[in-house]
Amino acid sequence: MYLNAVLALVVASCCVGRAAARDIVDSAGRKVAVPATVCRVYAAGPPASIMVYAIAPEKLLGWTRSMSAAEAAFLPQRYAELPPLGRLTGRGNTANVEVVLATKPDLIVDAGATGDTYVSLADRVQQQTGVAYVLYDGTFAATSASLRGLAAAMGDSARGELLADYVDRRVQTVKAKVASIPRERRPRVYYARGATGLQTALAGSINAEVLDILGAVNVAGNQAAAGGLVNVSMEQVLAWNPDVIVTTDPGFFTRVWTDARWSSLTAVKNARVYLSPQLPFGWFDFPPGPNRLIGLLWLANILYPDVFNEDLRAQAAEFYRIFYHQEPTRAQLDALLNTPELAGR
Repeated sequence: MYLNAVLALVVASCCVGRAAARDIVDSAGRKVAVPATVCRVYAAGPPASIMVYAIAPEKLLGWTRSMSAAEAAFLPQRYAELPPLGRLTGRGNTANVEVVLATKPDLIVDAGATGDTYVSLADRVQQQTGVAYVLYDGTFAATSASLRGLAAAMGDSARGELLADYVDRRVQTVKAKVASIPRERRPRVYYARGATGLQTALAGSINAEVLDILGAVNVAGNQAAAGGLVNVSMEQVLAWNPDVIVTTDPGFFTRVWTDARWSSLTAVKNARVYLSPQLPFGWFDFPPGPNRLIGLLWLANILYPDVFNEDLRAQAAEFYRIFYHQEPTRAQLDALLNTPELAGR
């Protein structure tokens, strides 16, 4: 009964354009009728929230969780203070249909995998709520296409084109430069994930796409089962003996320099362990969204300093201004790029 009452409220409060629907084909090939005017968007997961925010922050109804003070400092206050609404998809989903309906959305958006499980969820939620639910591919290769598609669904095609063109131009530049680097000069990299550093992502995984685009050799390869994340042993990491280690865990980054188990690795002995910046969103891995574009530029400068010698501070400032609607201060850029923890030792 509660659900029906909420649904009635939603129908009564939607944008005027709800009745005049447009047909949109999302990344999963689903034909979805979306309102002619989209004013309120519910993001089903973290990648979707960043995409919606980048396109039209005033339409985002909330984040999947509360922002920390450190994260909030990189966004305009009115958007950083949007309410935490939970997530419909992915690990630790905390929202349900009633939560979604209570926000009175015109459109529900998810970004990431587009396989059968996610299509089924999208179809089911759309049927239960009567709210259009679109699904967009969250892989790095699909970033610009997904931005264009979602922006069109939200009624902001021009904004989508601007963002997508920005992504395309920078990725093409990176790929062209990487193509000129002989394979023997490409480093062997280990992605140390989690507090122990003993979880990693296989080559081809959405979690390590940045390495793939940069032509680096992911030492984890695809020798385990096909898929994404795997747990590995210390003995395996020692056998791989990577040239470079990239991590997203500050605790691991602090310990790796003094932990005897890691001390014999070439990457540690040569001080080539790097902690990816993560504010307000991860630069290397989580969440797997357009936020990784600046991480691509950051890691390119680390892996190939003689090829990528652009002003990363200027690039970061521009990216934040365009995608996050607020340019970092000098102190914030220092915190992101100049601290020993972020620049390696």
